[in-house]
Amino acid sequence: MKQSAGTLLYRVRDGNLQVLLVHPSGNYNRRAAWSIPKGLPEEGESLEAAARRETFEETGILSADLTFLMAVDYTKSRKRIHCFAGKAPTEVQPVCGSWEVDQAEFLPWEEARHLIHPDQAPLIDKLREWLNDPA
Repeated sequence: MKQSAGTLLYRVRDGNLQVLLVHPSGNYNRRAAWSIPKGLPEEGESLEAAARRETFEETGILSADLTFLMAVDYTKSRKRIHCFAGKAPTEVQPVCGSWEVDQAEFLPWEEARHLIHPDQAPLIDKLREWLNDPA
């Protein structure tokens, strides 16, 4: 099973939880689901280091503290996504820092839950549980 690592960065604006998601680039991905910033670890790289690197490459954002949230398995491609959660730095704005993504945005959790790849949706639920966000 392929291993991938990414981050679910979050912030609270006006009392509302927002999460950072990216959308894959390319005409063939026009209708593709959004995702957490993620990618494959390089040789000898830890999953957390890979998550940090991929998130920075795709969005230009780094979080000082990350906590392992959970792993999810893609049902079709047999890929495991290891997700680390962290609070986004205050007032930071994401950029599309890689050819791999055409959008990078902080979205309200409800919208993000609707747009995210179905196999990654439990990550948002787990984040809300971890943060004790009753919304």
